[in-house]
Amino acid sequence: MAVSRRRLLVLGAGAAAGGFWTAGCGSQRSLGDSDEITLWTWDRSVSDELVARAETKGIPGAEGFRLSRTNIGGHFNTKVRTALAGKSLVPDIIGINSDVATYFPNQDVFVDLNDFGAAELKSRYLDWKWKECITPEGRMIAFPMDTGPTGLFFRTDLLREAGITTDPKELAARAPDWDGFIALGKELQKSRKRAVICPNIRHVWSIRLGQLARKFMTEDGRYVGDRDELREAFELAYRVGRDGLSAGAPEGSTDLYGVVTSGRQPVGIGAVWWGLAFPESAAPKTEGEWRVADPPGGAGNVGGSFLAITKYSKNPEAAYQFITWLQSPENQVKAFTEMSLFPSSPRSFARPEMREPRPFYGGQRTIEVFGPSARQVKTVYKSPYDRVMDPVFAAELANVESGKNVDTAWRDAQDTIERELTREGVI
Repeated sequence: MAVSRRRLLVLGAGAAAGGFWTAGCGSQRSLGDSDEITLWTWDRSVSDELVARAETKGIPGAEGFRLSRTNIGGHFNTKVRTALAGKSLVPDIIGINSDVATYFPNQDVFVDLNDFGAAELKSRYLDWKWKECITPEGRMIAFPMDTGPTGLFFRTDLLREAGITTDPKELAARAPDWDGFIALGKELQKSRKRAVICPNIRHVWSIRLGQLARKFMTEDGRYVGDRDELREAFELAYRVGRDGLSAGAPEGSTDLYGVVTSGRQPVGIGAVWWGLAFPESAAPKTEGEWRVADPPGGAGNVGGSFLAITKYSKNPEAAYQFITWLQSPENQVKAFTEMSLFPSSPRSFARPEMREPRPFYGGQRTIEVFGPSARQVKTVYKSPYDRVMDPVFAAELANVESGKNVDTAWRDAQDTIERELTREGVI
């Protein structure tokens, strides 16, 4: 399956990026007063303290401008795409989640940050994260925010009961790959009968996918989502479920928290934000018992976000001053200490605040795990059509967890993807 790079970029926006050009003929004007730089984000995506400073004291480096932030609840992407399609009352700056590539076909609705000298800042940020901001045509439509490097989280009290080492380096050596991680789970089940190593097998797929050097398509538009490497990742997820090491908790359910609070999941591979979202929030009484080790299978990334300036911005230069200030290495540290948003700038890693012992993790300096993990993440091309393929694989893995034959599920996934990509005009 192949499509040229140029065709990949200019295919109908209704297919690739929500139809920016198919709706609305209103006047092209941005949201807010003439001295306001407007920002749309979702909850806990940026530092509230830093944003409040820009709202009350003005934007550093942009005299006469202040920030006006709106948190969009619920369907953030729908709200953004609707505003862009209408071409009126569009914010100056929008947050973009890890699906930044879905905006590439409509890159012209964003300011090219290279026009403001963004390339001069490149050395401050992780190379793989920076490249995710660049369209195949070379336009930089977004600026790096946080990342999601992965690690192996584990509870020392429960591993100790099972007679398993609780030293992070020793545990990482015991489970350097996924086979070792599965063996670790089976060992845990000898003392904790219902112990699991993941909430569901879709989680295994997501983590493993984040460790690979290629996803579903190449930059020249060739589909490679049927290759052996991905088939093995699909079967890996199946094996974890087959061996009784998955809790089978549906995505979005409270069961995801239950497996952690109950102690049923003593170990798990997750992005840095997983620790805050689950153990730290759902099981606060376990403070001091958790540690983090290098992840089985190698470094990977899950999640992370970006900021983009729309072409409707009343003052793109002021908007650029804001996003580069907000995401400076120093302020990324602030975002981490405030809400565990892991920096995309390695310059942040060495700062004292990042190296503080973490009480929840028994005084461990978790940056010693997540810092190297972030640096080692592979550069991966993400296609605008990942949004088509991701849900297909996820749905079939849910079917596998419910009892569907894994070979049939893989074939059905490939058939569905071929049909969907044909409908999108990719093949």
